[in-house]
Amino acid sequence: MSRPVLATLDLSALRQNLLTARRAAPDARVWSVVKANAYGHGLDRIWSALAGTDGFALLNLEEAILLRERGWKGPILMLEGFFHADELELFDKYRLTTSVHSNWQVKAIQNARLHAPLDIYLKVNSGMNRLGFMPDRVHTVWQQLRRLHNVSGMTLMAHFADAEKPDGITHAMQRIEQAAEGLDAPRSLANSAATLWHPQAHFDWVRPGIVLYGASPSGRWQDIADSGLKPVMTLSSEIIGVQNLKAGDTVGYGSRYRAGGEQRIGIVACGYADGYPRHAPDGTPVLVDGVRTRLIGTVSMDMLTVDLTPCPQAGIGTSVELWGQEIKIDDVAHAAGTVGYELMCALAARVPVVTV
Repeated sequence: MSRPVLATLDLSALRQNLLTARRAAPDARVWSVVKANAYGHGLDRIWSALAGTDGFALLNLEEAILLRERGWKGPILMLEGFFHADELELFDKYRLTTSVHSNWQVKAIQNARLHAPLDIYLKVNSGMNRLGFMPDRVHTVWQQLRRLHNVSGMTLMAHFADAEKPDGITHAMQRIEQAAEGLDAPRSLANSAATLWHPQAHFDWVRPGIVLYGASPSGRWQDIADSGLKPVMTLSSEIIGVQNLKAGDTVGYGSRYRAGGEQRIGIVACGYADGYPRHAPDGTPVLVDGVRTRLIGTVSMDMLTVDLTPCPQAGIGTSVELWGQEIKIDDVAHAAGTVGYELMCALAARVPVVTV
């Protein structure tokens, strides 16, 4: 029998979350962002549940080719574009839309031998200072690309660093408007947070990511509690051991936790090698047999320990939810000093995954 740790993916929740994103931006088309192997959910497992999208957005050629081989015929946007000029042969073969964020990419497109022109997303540096052209360069680069026979449709693309804040896109929008001045160009600007909370940034295409998987772009699940978004991934396990502590007994590596009195604890088959955050502190929420309790002691590679005081009925074989429907992944991430994105993406390959 395999270890009881298990990740369960609710595909109906995924479909519901896509509909929620559409309702938030009813006049825009939707790029469903499935980068990082669909945020750790497994692209091959979940893409068909998102087949109602207008297009998929990702990073890796292998994942784009997988979608084509599985039968997806709609648009695919490569968010970082191509990394080497010789990849344009595959962009041509599989009809991929490429972002363009550097001068060398413009030259590579100009020199490529393609069967048909490619759609282009011209990336504007909106102040985040990762990829993209400065606003005062965009008009020139746009005209350069427009003259190339290898270029078909063109769209302005940008990203937001602070869209989870009420006024978080103001400065970025000023830069984007500067870049777009005089251009009759479609735009794709809105990430998850802007899709939910900044309708002035919706334009032609929105690019929801984390919200498709049911977590909050702000890191606070309370911010999406009334949105209709539902968690897709549930990480669960079972208690595989029980210990009865006396006052002064310690738990786990480093003896971080010390019992203040008699206490019953449960040992759960899940650790950092499964993707649970090693730095989760004492008090991180856990659900045991439907009862909310807390993590105690340092997370080990293969096990973690929970306080059974609130659930005296629990014993070996009792079910445990680490995150999912009741224990929000955002709460676990916040306790561990990270974000829900990281926990999703860190799900280990050794954890069995089932879809429902």
